[in-house]
Amino acid sequence: MTQKIYYDSAYTREWHTQITGRVDKEDGIYVTLAETALYPHGGGQPCDLGQIGGIDVLDVISEDGEVLHKLERATEQNDVDCHIDWQRRFDHMQQHSGQHLLSAITLKLADAMTLSFHLGSDYITIDVAAELGANQLAAIEMEVNQQIYRNARISSSWVTAEEAARLPLVKQPSVTEDIRIVEIEGVEYNACGGTHVSATGEIGIIKLLKTEKVKGGTRIYFKCGYRALNEFNAAQSVLSGITAKLKTSREELADRIDKMEAEQKQLQAELNAVKSSNDAYYAQELLSAREGLVIAQIFEDKSLKDMQSLAIKLTLEHEGLVLFASISEAKVVLAQNGQPPEWACGPFFKGNLGAYQGKGGGSEKMAQAGFASSEDALAFYEFTKDQLGHH
Repeated sequence: MTQKIYYDSAYTREWHTQITGRVDKEDGIYVTLAETALYPHGGGQPCDLGQIGGIDVLDVISEDGEVLHKLERATEQNDVDCHIDWQRRFDHMQQHSGQHLLSAITLKLADAMTLSFHLGSDYITIDVAAELGANQLAAIEMEVNQQIYRNARISSSWVTAEEAARLPLVKQPSVTEDIRIVEIEGVEYNACGGTHVSATGEIGIIKLLKTEKVKGGTRIYFKCGYRALNEFNAAQSVLSGITAKLKTSREELADRIDKMEAEQKQLQAELNAVKSSNDAYYAQELLSAREGLVIAQIFEDKSLKDMQSLAIKLTLEHEGLVLFASISEAKVVLAQNGQPPEWACGPFFKGNLGAYQGKGGGSEKMAQAGFASSEDALAFYEFTKDQLGHH
């Protein structure tokens, strides 16, 4: 059986050992070692990565108490030097210890038990059995960081089931032997098989990011240590870029955005008035130039909304049909005011769009459709125009 160095020495980065077995699985080549510091998937914590005999480790799993290491390729060596991807391992240690501390303080201050924990490559979350308000979350965040600055010792030990029963554990372990207890001095005892930093100070900082309601409780998103620092740097970079672009300070940013939104609304209102006026003139031009019951027009660059608006204006004064196409948007609009009755716009589109890779539909009086390309849109426009011309 492999000696599991990570249980008693989470800071071991390099070691020399022997390959004790080789296992060929469907997904690759695995080896077992006499001793390993590479932590397998388990307890919400991802596995370690690193190298065995100069060959990359792609995955580490636990099967029947044995640790299997998936290698990038086979090796004939038996005596091997091994090392861990320490940046990844220390990140996991910071996040996992941070989660223990956060869960303990959330239980202490809000009487909210942690139900589950997820340590992903980006976010870390805990689900707690209570709905937490902004003031509670702020108090929890302040307290966990005070515990970090206290630099309390974090240690692990092995106990019997009887010894575990006498400890103030949040939750009694499901196993009855080989029980590993992780203690944050003065904070909590917890049964855990994961890797942890040696003192709360090494967590660095815990920053709560956001929450969402889940099954009557709260999911808390947070980051610890270097992840929290990277989050701050990314946010600071975005904020600096925005303030520089808008030529304003962070304190005045919200006011500046409010002012821009007001200006945007004013400009949009003015633009809508101009468009309406232009549509009125253009509608009169199209009406005076119409031939028969169909007004048809292709636009180089007109939005679907603008085509619909113009079509509505025309159908108020035109007893026939209005057919528009926009080349830039690859859209087609067909409208009428109820005459002639045999031209139900929506059903006509639904019955013919498939042959032109178009998607859309509408009512009896107006239909619209979008196409994969302007060529398809123009082809459908010409087809529709031809059909209208035959009636």
